[in-house]
Amino acid sequence: MTSNLKTNVEEKGIYRKAKNWQIALTTINSGGAMCFYILLTYASYVANVGYGIATAVVGFLLTATRIFDGFINPVIAMLIDKTMTKHGKIRLFLLTGWGLESLAIFMLYIWCSGKGHGIILFTAMYLIYILGYTMNNVAGMIAGPVMTNDPKQRPIVGVWGTVYNYFAPMIMTVLFTVVLLPRYNNEYTIEMLAACAKVTIIISLVFTLLACIGVTEADKPENFGVDSKGSSEKVKIKDMMKLLKSNRALQMYIVAGASDKLAQQTSSQSIVTTMLFGILIGNMQLSTLLNVVAMLPSIVFAIFGARYAGKHGSKEALYFWTEISMAFSIILAAFMYIVDMRKVTVEILPTVVFFVITLLVNGAKMCVTTATSSMSADVIDYELARSGKYMPAVVTGTYNFFDRILSSLGAVLATSLIAIIGYTSTMPQPTDAPTLAIKNMTIFIYVGLPIIGWICNLVAMKLSPISKEEMIRIQEKIAEQKAKVK
Repeated sequence: MTSNLKTNVEEKGIYRKAKNWQIALTTINSGGAMCFYILLTYASYVANVGYGIATAVVGFLLTATRIFDGFINPVIAMLIDKTMTKHGKIRLFLLTGWGLESLAIFMLYIWCSGKGHGIILFTAMYLIYILGYTMNNVAGMIAGPVMTNDPKQRPIVGVWGTVYNYFAPMIMTVLFTVVLLPRYNNEYTIEMLAACAKVTIIISLVFTLLACIGVTEADKPENFGVDSKGSSEKVKIKDMMKLLKSNRALQMYIVAGASDKLAQQTSSQSIVTTMLFGILIGNMQLSTLLNVVAMLPSIVFAIFGARYAGKHGSKEALYFWTEISMAFSIILAAFMYIVDMRKVTVEILPTVVFFVITLLVNGAKMCVTTATSSMSADVIDYELARSGKYMPAVVTGTYNFFDRILSSLGAVLATSLIAIIGYTSTMPQPTDAPTLAIKNMTIFIYVGLPIIGWICNLVAMKLSPISKEEMIRIQEKIAEQKAKVK
């Protein structure tokens, strides 16, 4: 039945496809975003040495601005969906967002740092950065759905994004710590941080311009639901409310994505890494080594996961890889309970087993991420078929609202959980004794929380209406809608 529907759709020429080089260039915008992200990991340094703000206060400010990011996402999304020029809009918001980010970074790291300014200016500039980041990010996220509605191509968009999300941070980290830091006597001075900012702005500009080149052919009014007379269905605030209330596909997508994100954010907190690798295993460097070793296999898994999603649909792929992730994680939890973790890196067999299981878990997680990314485009098309309004930015922004708010709670959840085992006034240190309580809590946060998030995934996918067969029918319906307005 599915193959007959697919053949019918392909014969009618309903699928819109992009060239591979266009997808590769357009998604490089995520690499630019990661450049800024790595620079902002040094925000506590610039706040302290450049503005005299205490580190504890900086942590509070950064958490508050992430919540602000969540609330501003739907507003920016509404602005993007309401805007249309004769040359499209994705490039406009990519460049405008980059401009605001760069202005804020220049002010924070170069123009105002070390000039006697304080918390008010720092906060104001950081909020401008968040505004620009959100604008650039939402525009970049809707580029994929606009470029292609081919179910085989859509997962590839996520693969390219994964590649850039891996390599851009690695390159920037090397530039900062290996190239620039030694030139400033290995100290995070105002001058060193200013140099990092200049490098970030230049590299991110190149990435943004390449993304604009890649999306040029797709960034035109007719791909945003605009008819031959230049008119389109106007997006209103009430449409956003109806979207959240009536779009079952979006509701289930939010449940799956946001719950999974909260669990992953919590389990990846530095204090959890310290408890696992520093206290239980006794080798903090193993965490960095494992991340480097896992890079290439994760990309291979992402490619394989994209092909699976292209063949079976995003919903089926997300369900399947979630089950695989749960199975590997249960095996990892059992290994951590049974084996003396201090033998990892000391004896060959426990070390090899731990590496292999961890790589399998990370690989399966990557496939889940790829399927989730592909599903975003399906949800956008589902809404177009349901309401007749093309709202890629509003769908993306609504999801981002819940994603940002919940993921901002990751650090709070992690610290609250470790407080149960006694860490109320101090933080875990690699030199702490590996007690049973620490082992149990580490396994629960590192493995148990992701499993709970994946259970939410399975329930959400059972209730989600966007199966592969349904998406084929949706593409036929969208094509009929477009034919009526021509």
